[in-house]
Amino acid sequence: MSGLDEMGPVDYLCIEFPQGSLKGTALPLLIDLVDRRIVRIMDLLFVRKSPDGTVVAIDGRELELNGLGAFHGAASGMLGGDDLREAASVLEPGAAAMLLVYENLWAAPLSRALRQNGAHLVAGGRIAVQEILRVLDETEPEPAIAKGR
Repeated sequence: MSGLDEMGPVDYLCIEFPQGSLKGTALPLLIDLVDRRIVRIMDLLFVRKSPDGTVVAIDGRELELNGLGAFHGAASGMLGGDDLREAASVLEPGAAAMLLVYENLWAAPLSRALRQNGAHLVAGGRIAVQEILRVLDETEPEPAIAKGR
């Protein structure tokens, strides 16, 4: 059995940081997930969108974020030009973004067992928290109007 047979599901994220909001305060939480073997970072790339719409990779040393060195070398080669073009289409001018590819180590045993039983993933997706909150707000009953006495 090859190492690929042992892997958990792999996800990717593009997280936008409006201009001036990239502070690195969430980075220790990502490091904690790695240290607890919940996820394995396969690729981590920071990009910035210029006012003219061009997206360029940012060298991590430019960012001066504490803890970023823990991910030095996290480059599997999966992120490329297509990913930069896709980021360019969704980012606001002046914003930075983190492109992240990670393996869900917590799900590897389940994934392995499912594959060994002949199962395979046919669809997947992610529901943004903002969308969940919007739907919950829409389905929340209107407050009862108090009757005057």
